[in-house]
Amino acid sequence: MDSALTIRNLTSRSIEFKTYGYYVTAPSLSRGGMANITQNVTSLFRNTTTSAAPPVAEPAATFVHQDVSIRIEPFSSLKIDIKPQSTNETLQLTFETEGEQHRLATPTPTSNSTELEPLADNPRFKFTAIHLIEHSHLTLYSSAYLSSWMRSLRDDTPLSALSIPGTHNSPTCHRALPSVRCQATSPPEQLDNGVRFFDIRVQPEAPLDATKDGLILVHGVFPISLTGNKYLRDLLKEVYTFLERNPSETVIMSIKREGTGDANDAQLSRILRDHYASDPARWFTAPRIPYLGEARGKIVLIRRFSLDDSLKSEWGGAGWGIDAENWADNTPNATCPSGDICVQDFYEVLETVNIDKKIQYSKDHLERAAKCVCTLPGPDGFPSDPPPKQPFYINFLTASNFWKVGCWPEKIAAKLNPAIVDFLCRKHNEVVNAESDQAQAGGDGSTGIVVCDWVGYKGNWDLVRCIVGMNAKLEMRERNT
Repeated sequence: MDSALTIRNLTSRSIEFKTYGYYVTAPSLSRGGMANITQNVTSLFRNTTTSAAPPVAEPAATFVHQDVSIRIEPFSSLKIDIKPQSTNETLQLTFETEGEQHRLATPTPTSNSTELEPLADNPRFKFTAIHLIEHSHLTLYSSAYLSSWMRSLRDDTPLSALSIPGTHNSPTCHRALPSVRCQATSPPEQLDNGVRFFDIRVQPEAPLDATKDGLILVHGVFPISLTGNKYLRDLLKEVYTFLERNPSETVIMSIKREGTGDANDAQLSRILRDHYASDPARWFTAPRIPYLGEARGKIVLIRRFSLDDSLKSEWGGAGWGIDAENWADNTPNATCPSGDICVQDFYEVLETVNIDKKIQYSKDHLERAAKCVCTLPGPDGFPSDPPPKQPFYINFLTASNFWKVGCWPEKIAAKLNPAIVDFLCRKHNEVVNAESDQAQAGGDGSTGIVVCDWVGYKGNWDLVRCIVGMNAKLEMRERNT
């Protein structure tokens, strides 16, 4: 492990690193020596991550306390030489922004992210940290209220410019076959914790009867629950309830036909239009990527199915829903013919050794999304009319092999999710200047839509917080435009 601690500021505000110190966390205070601590500031880079922890208690015995006052600019890093000599020693750091101080003690008993303790009443800011101990790396970001994190973004923000957490086969949280279940938590819990993209697979129950609206939730040919069918109608009620409580938010819903039987895409499209998605106050069904203001309080439809002829004339003959019909199968990188979707969906991880390949494909797609720079309107509108199209970068962190236990969704997520947290914290949107050997930001640093399995397992929402946190640079640009 590197003895020097890298601190990466992935917030949109300058942060001053004020003090550090050590105290003993174990009952025994017999240890007297501390490492020689010197400062060696360089400019590096890394990203951020997740939940909250109890407030920091005043240390019983502080062996080292040092004032430093080092400024860390937004989206930059510093490295400081700190060498703890015992696992019983806890590092305490104090940071300040705009006269307001916050304190962090690390490591904590949990691997989850830690919310910094404000040292003043009624704080204006909230910060969260993730300490990757094995890399001596600490990332700071602004703590988002995950139930309503979109409220800090402007209405004229293209939805495709955002960093959006998503879930794969989103409602598969029930007792089911191990290769069918992909989620640890229910859709309402996912929404409350920041997820804004749902991947939904349905099977029409009575496709030949135009009066019937039954759409069974499935994963492949299997129902998502061993205790009876679950239906899209009930899932939508949960989504509507969430959006009514949080009108600043939107939910992007990708819908695909799967399951058994003789239903076809045309039948599915009619059922959705006639029985579900006809209310423009609740659904955005135009065949284009909306601005956030157009989508707030609504479900945005991405269709992975072809249309009935009657729907092809919708929206002035442009069709219905964002077109992802021709979605390349098992691909590390492909763009749909519509130009609205660029996807990484490599899922055939037949052996555990292939998980590393999946991790690399996922990182590569994150880098593609990070390079994009969103066109924002100035006082006189957009610099070009229409502005350049920025597609949705959809990045599936998911794979499965029914026949191999080590390649079931839960097992793959246990390796892939921490690897992506690490990448976002330390590497995402980092471009090293060869002349100065310093790290600097590339594009807006968006992650695109990151679609996860087993996120929120045992209360760990670090990956979601990492993804939401990567909106900070775009937010800063919007404030300054």
